[in-house]
Amino acid sequence: MPDDETRTLSAAAAPLHASPGAPGPRTAPAPGPAPWLLRLVTIGLVLAALNLRPAITSLGPLLEEVRDGLHMSGSVAGVLTSVPPLCFALFGFMAPRLARRFGPGAVVCAGMVAITAGLLIRPFAGSTAGFVAASALALMGIAVSNVLMPVIVKRWFPDRVGSVTGLYSMALALGTALAAAVTVPMTDLLGGSWQTGLAVWAALAAVAIVPWVPLVRDRGGAQGQGAGRRQQAPALRITRSRTSWALACFFGLQATAAYITMGWMPQIFRDAGISAGTAGVLLAVTMAMGVPLAFVIPRAAARLRNQGPIVLVLGGCGLLGYTGLYLAPAGGAWLWALLLGVANCAFPLALTMIGMRSRTGAGVVRLSAFAQSTGYLLSIPGPLLVGVLYQHSGGWGLPLALMAGLMVPQMIAGVLAGRDRTIEDEC
Repeated sequence: MPDDETRTLSAAAAPLHASPGAPGPRTAPAPGPAPWLLRLVTIGLVLAALNLRPAITSLGPLLEEVRDGLHMSGSVAGVLTSVPPLCFALFGFMAPRLARRFGPGAVVCAGMVAITAGLLIRPFAGSTAGFVAASALALMGIAVSNVLMPVIVKRWFPDRVGSVTGLYSMALALGTALAAAVTVPMTDLLGGSWQTGLAVWAALAAVAIVPWVPLVRDRGGAQGQGAGRRQQAPALRITRSRTSWALACFFGLQATAAYITMGWMPQIFRDAGISAGTAGVLLAVTMAMGVPLAFVIPRAAARLRNQGPIVLVLGGCGLLGYTGLYLAPAGGAWLWALLLGVANCAFPLALTMIGMRSRTGAGVVRLSAFAQSTGYLLSIPGPLLVGVLYQHSGGWGLPLALMAGLMVPQMIAGVLAGRDRTIEDEC
């Protein structure tokens, strides 16, 4: 990532007060933000996090109805499930520049507006192209918010990063599971139209706009902090680090598994004779595993010098889950959903390892940007290939073999990324 973008994120994430050991004359500490303002930011973070996945997980349980309504082939549906990582990779690059120009709060507010508009428009677009375009609008809002939410946590809660991040992560997992679980029942309650069942999630996104409006004018250090802070950015050639590439591959492969699961797992269960409502609940169970494990796994990983054993445990759960889906998709559906939910918790593990593989905050910013952006780009072909294999083979044997096969390099990359070393040593 270019140095100016590194400085942007480092500056925007800067604490509100200077550190006690900073050089310079002693001055009285500046008063902190008002308690009501901190409460407002907390509410905004929770509501925004709730809206960062329903655009994706609400679609899976209704994918069959959407395909029939828009006359969409399996290959095109595979393209649709590849749109989220593509948007996250492309639009995520825009977030630092937008934050520097307008401030993180304003960008997240605009992101919530984009999510609302995209969710409201896409069910009534009337064509596959319109549906994909409106989905991309919502995903653009999600992408920039994804990148800037941790920056806002650091900006407003410098002494409570862990607890506030845990609250934000729990809300994200809750929104993910909620959309998967209630989309089908809510669709039936509202008359059975898949358009209404998808559009109703725009209401939750609209509510999330409200707390961010007062924060639009807060610049949050987005203009930079001066030469002293600029000098903290390490002159690293991130692409020379083997650990950076291992993390990027691990992140990309776990994202591939996650988006295949969110996009296709309900269809696997429905093809096995399970009802649409139950298939949505099964996906919700898979996503809900991230609520408790998002707290447990990072803490366990931080206590270990090498995170390879955790990588292997999560990968093993994924292999068992895919094997079960092939052998007895309906008979052991709840167990397979639980196992794949555990496997999908490679995401918080990847974020934890990113934070442990650099000595400096600026290095973490560069590593995070490289690993996530590169990883999302690597994850794009997976869901598309699953759709092509499903359409041309007429079953789930080959797609499930692909999913299980990808778990092996994910485990290898994770073991390499989990070694006790830093990118500064390698660069």
